[in-house]
Amino acid sequence: MKINKKGVLRVVLYAELYAIVTALVCVTGAIHPVFFVCYQITAGIFLSGITITAFRQAKAPGIAVCLFCGVLLLLIIMQDVNSWHVVPLIIITVLAEVIRAVFKYDWAGDQLAVIPMTFSSFGYYGQIWLNRAYTYKCAVEEMPAGYAETLMAVSPAWAFPVVVISGIVLSVLVSKLTAKLFNLN
Repeated sequence: MKINKKGVLRVVLYAELYAIVTALVCVTGAIHPVFFVCYQITAGIFLSGITITAFRQAKAPGIAVCLFCGVLLLLIIMQDVNSWHVVPLIIITVLAEVIRAVFKYDWAGDQLAVIPMTFSSFGYYGQIWLNRAYTYKCAVEEMPAGYAETLMAVSPAWAFPVVVISGIVLSVLVSKLTAKLFNLN
């Protein structure tokens, strides 16, 4: 990608889309607790196409960082910046940038780098399994009666790897489908 006004605007658009879709993935949890538990699956479906398109159209370093900045800006606007949200975002961004660089920004590297980038909502849903007491407390305070109990019931320990693996598989499939539909290979 050449650094010009059109290229910069395109990357900003992808960063905005990535942030908005990440927020929409999180909003689905308000519909029913099972959607909260399945954030990674939803993210695999809805974020992979945006991410692979951004990576393939801008075969250069820093694209994952730009996507991260979009979500970080959204978190700042929402006044929801905390270590549970930002640390996973930093880790997935660095991982994606390293993967893309190692593979010299080719198809295989971009495909692999999409996978961690779909974990943008991990700071929210990861707490279901890694910080259960806090998640329960927040659900009781912020959600309708019965939500917290249902959330705990639909998030047994065995569901965590199932959700993560399902999200990864869907990420790969959606990336490949997007690349095929939009001739991104």
